[in-house]
Amino acid sequence: MKADVTKAHPVGGKVYLVGGGPGDPELLTLRAVRLLEKADVVVYDHLVSSAVLDFVSPSAERIYAGKRRNEHTMRQEQINALLVKLAHEGKQVVRLKGGDPFIFGRGGEELQTLAAQGVAFEVVPGVTAASGVSSYAGIPLTHRDYAQSCMFVTGHLKDGTADLDWPSLVRPRQTVVIYMGLGGLPEICRQLISHGAPANLPIAVVQDGSIATQKVVTGTLTDISERVTQANLKSPCLTLIGEVVKLHESLAWFAPQSLPVAPQV
Repeated sequence: MKADVTKAHPVGGKVYLVGGGPGDPELLTLRAVRLLEKADVVVYDHLVSSAVLDFVSPSAERIYAGKRRNEHTMRQEQINALLVKLAHEGKQVVRLKGGDPFIFGRGGEELQTLAAQGVAFEVVPGVTAASGVSSYAGIPLTHRDYAQSCMFVTGHLKDGTADLDWPSLVRPRQTVVIYMGLGGLPEICRQLISHGAPANLPIAVVQDGSIATQKVVTGTLTDISERVTQANLKSPCLTLIGEVVKLHESLAWFAPQSLPVAPQV
């Protein structure tokens, strides 16, 4: 039975934490589309593509709460307070995040605030960047011949260093997916090699995965930083490390150059 999102607003409103996927609007869930069409307010992040926002009702208020590297439109505490305020006004609020809200999306933090304030909420999962971007790049996350496990980590560096579990990241026969690691790529590669990873380990960096501006740069731990610089890649990017990257050349199927480029929001 289909969920009804058109019923009368509950007292205090409700917040829907919705995953917007990696960018291609056709990867949205049906539930996400229905909620975007019925929302009173949509609070969205930087990683949400303009094509996904096309599903938002023209009558809905749109509030940009994006975060880029060293550039935050709103602090996380302000976003949390905003969601509570809108719900207490009786609004039906979609909190729209790129990818999946529970994978490096701070969705859990936001829901903790809502729960503490007695605000009703619902979670609508999305296709996370790891699976969406890797699929559009033709790089399987697991493969019987190359990788029997997969690890997701964040590549945000603080003060030029990364506090990651490096020994676990250099284990053989696995795929490592690094979110938000473009700025720290040289340091990440250096640390992996110093902790035992082979210098010729394949690595790919994907910009704007699943949309018309997608670019894929492949190389090894020793040369990927130079290749990324030469290709002038910009955030958002996803980094994939492991033997599965070898499959990109033969399995790449997505032809972004044939798609129209959506305007930036």
